[in-house]
Amino acid sequence: MLPSMQRQARELFLAEPRVGVLGVTDSRGTDRAPLVVPIWYGYEPGGEVLVGTNRQSIKAQLLRDAGRFSLCAQDEKRPYRYVSVEGPITAIEDPIDPAVREALAHRYLDPEEARGYLAATAAQLEDDVLFRMRPQHWRSADFAAFAADFAGEA
Repeated sequence: MLPSMQRQARELFLAEPRVGVLGVTDSRGTDRAPLVVPIWYGYEPGGEVLVGTNRQSIKAQLLRDAGRFSLCAQDEKRPYRYVSVEGPITAIEDPIDPAVREALAHRYLDPEEARGYLAATAAQLEDDVLFRMRPQHWRSADFAAFAADFAGEA
């Protein structure tokens, strides 16, 4: 059995600035696997997962069609950890609130880079939408305790 995280630990983990991997059912045909793409996201413990994208993108189309998505965030350093959430889309904000887009940029970039990024991509504000998802199902693993069990056996 995987060593899962307690609720507070998994929510704090998801709230850290990590690149997430979004998964959504691909409704374009029966020969398609789910769309799985890396993405910036926002999350505060106890809140919703926020994902912004271009309103005309395949990702936005599939999110609207499916009405739900999953997101996985991981720590690639040993011992490995991950949190995966899945749930319904609770709101689509069109266009994205400039304050939300700015907060996402500052979550992933240092202040100077964020300012430059926001200035260079300001036109995207007219094209981007925000999807809000309420986490319904959680999966997590923290291999720290598991790794400690066999670390001394070498």
